[in-house]
Amino acid sequence: MKKKNANSKENKRTNKVIDKLNSYKFLHIFLYSILAVILFVALYSNVKPETLDIELFTVSDQTIYAPTTVEDKVETERKQQEAYDSVEDQYVLKKEISEKQVDLVSSIFDTVIEVRKEEEKGNEEGVSTTTSNEKVEKIRGKLTDSINKKIPADTFVSLVETSEDELELAKDAVVTAVNNIMSKEIPIVQLTEAKKQVEDELQYTSLRPEVSESATTLARFAITPNYVFDLEATEEQRQLAVDSVKEAQIKQGQILVEEDELINREVYRKLGLVGLLDDHQSFKPFLGLGLFILLILAAVVYFFEKKDSPISRKNNSLLLYCLIFAITILLMKIVSLFQKIDYTHIGYIVPVAMGVMLVKLLLNERLAILTSMIFAVCGSVIFNEGITGNFNFSIGIYYLFGCLAGVLFLGEHNLRSKILQAGLFVAGVNVLALTAIMLIRNGGYSNMEISSYFVMACASGLVSSVLTIGFMPFFETGFGILSTMKLIELANPNHPLLRKILTETPGTYHHSVMVANLSESACEAIGANGLLARVAAYYHDIGKTKRPQYFIENQMNIENPHNKLSAQLSKNIIISHVTDGVEMLRKHKMPKEFVDIAEQHHGTTLLKYFYHQAKQTNDSIYEEEFRYPGPKPQTKEIAIISIADSVEAAVRSMSNPTPEKIEKLVRSIISDRLQDNQLDECDITLKELDIIAKSFCESLKGIFHSRIEYPELTKKQKVKKE
Repeated sequence: MKKKNANSKENKRTNKVIDKLNSYKFLHIFLYSILAVILFVALYSNVKPETLDIELFTVSDQTIYAPTTVEDKVETERKQQEAYDSVEDQYVLKKEISEKQVDLVSSIFDTVIEVRKEEEKGNEEGVSTTTSNEKVEKIRGKLTDSINKKIPADTFVSLVETSEDELELAKDAVVTAVNNIMSKEIPIVQLTEAKKQVEDELQYTSLRPEVSESATTLARFAITPNYVFDLEATEEQRQLAVDSVKEAQIKQGQILVEEDELINREVYRKLGLVGLLDDHQSFKPFLGLGLFILLILAAVVYFFEKKDSPISRKNNSLLLYCLIFAITILLMKIVSLFQKIDYTHIGYIVPVAMGVMLVKLLLNERLAILTSMIFAVCGSVIFNEGITGNFNFSIGIYYLFGCLAGVLFLGEHNLRSKILQAGLFVAGVNVLALTAIMLIRNGGYSNMEISSYFVMACASGLVSSVLTIGFMPFFETGFGILSTMKLIELANPNHPLLRKILTETPGTYHHSVMVANLSESACEAIGANGLLARVAAYYHDIGKTKRPQYFIENQMNIENPHNKLSAQLSKNIIISHVTDGVEMLRKHKMPKEFVDIAEQHHGTTLLKYFYHQAKQTNDSIYEEEFRYPGPKPQTKEIAIISIADSVEAAVRSMSNPTPEKIEKLVRSIISDRLQDNQLDECDITLKELDIIAKSFCESLKGIFHSRIEYPELTKKQKVKKE
């Protein structure tokens, strides 16, 4: 039955833990969603495509620039057509035409010779005698109709009547002349000239006039254009010309229409092409903005969800980060509204470094560097008024350098004066960044412009530091954050509780200072928060101020009151200093870390002295009755303070401490804590415990170093000296 009840309680406890984790996850999702909404609202108007209310054939009241780079297909096609038309027809010399025409005129002469031979043979045999006309008809019968149409019949009369030798001479002359002329390029436009050339070439032959005339007619007939149009080569050249035309583009920032210029059809077409006349909004910019926000959230989620810290602390850190982020983005957005009054460089005055300085001081340095990059990119989008495109890279670079300057200048221990110095440093870096940007642009700036830029740069840095100092107390109080500056303030000896310890329990104060020194050096040796350990150690025994005389370090020249009390009562008084200290710290609204250290620095250790004293009188005493209520140390800092508390008291009680004795004592105390399971609930390692032991030994050797023993003067020596 008891086992069932135990299981039931365990299940209920597990369910509560699961419900708590689920509520934390829901809170994280909600905060990330809020962060996304803030970014979307802040950047939406800056990525929203601009549209203009413009009508055709009206006069533009402003100079309009292309917001983006797009291809002008109409212009591209026009240029391609121009290139296509600019290519001249391609011609080629066809040698086969020349050869064909030479063969043709040669075959005509061969036909004439053939007919003459047939007639001569017939005459020799006495078969028949034909007239010249009949011979001509025989010749024409053997030629094609196309040739007969182009060559007059009387051309062949003189040829059939001439001698064979003269006919051969005529043939050679014509073939030679045709071959000479046809070997050259003869375009169709030069055909008449070519025929004239062949005619001139034949006029110097020794042929009889009538034969020369017939030969000239045949030669003129044979001359034909041999330099002809090449369709394939022409198309190839035209295609090469078209391919060589570059894509026509409307460049981002290109002037589409000047102020007071008429908006004609061409201008109107280009305005529509770049999307300035679209009635419906394109979804692409908003999709891009969504992906942009997703990338930012992914980086933030990766940092917070990976960070190894309690989930409750993550909640506070994430909520604080979202608040700082929202305030900074809101400042940017408010200042960006002044861009509408034609002051596009007003963004230089935004104290954006404030956000990252607060993140560095209150949260984490790595997160501050990440936030610097996020603010730089967001600022380049928010302040894109008057810039061709959606990103103002100049102001993005300016913000990045200013934010990084603020993060890197702030160190571990930052007083208000240090934050003001950081503001001056940011101002200086802002001025240098602006100077670099202006020089790289190589633009012409008036003295008034340069002065205003530098004033804004300086104001940005100084206002950042002032706002950081102003916001710090609100965030520290509202989120219970123990910042470096807060720790330094709490370490001030004039703090009421420290003064109380010093005046009412000087021994405890000295003990606390010693514990603080030991704890700080040990924490820094293993990478823990040394400043937290030091300052918290000052307050860890504040409960002893309620009954100071019951603690041995405060018993100067008085009898130990525990000698008159029972072990049980003494145990209760000693243990009560923990609960009394916790109560006093909470009453004075001290940081939770201080309360935890005061409550846990004894863990559940055993009060051995009073336990053994009680055991001598009553064997039925249980060890648990003489243990501190706990809980055990939960963090490395508390574990170190717990060990340092015991080490300091033990070494102080040694009569003649030596380095060897100190080291043996330190390691025995650490070993005792391990065997007593006092360090089970914190994430400290054995390697770190070894480093802590060495750190304690080094510190204690410096405190309890050996001194020169001066011999005491005897009475006689004193008298002589006098």
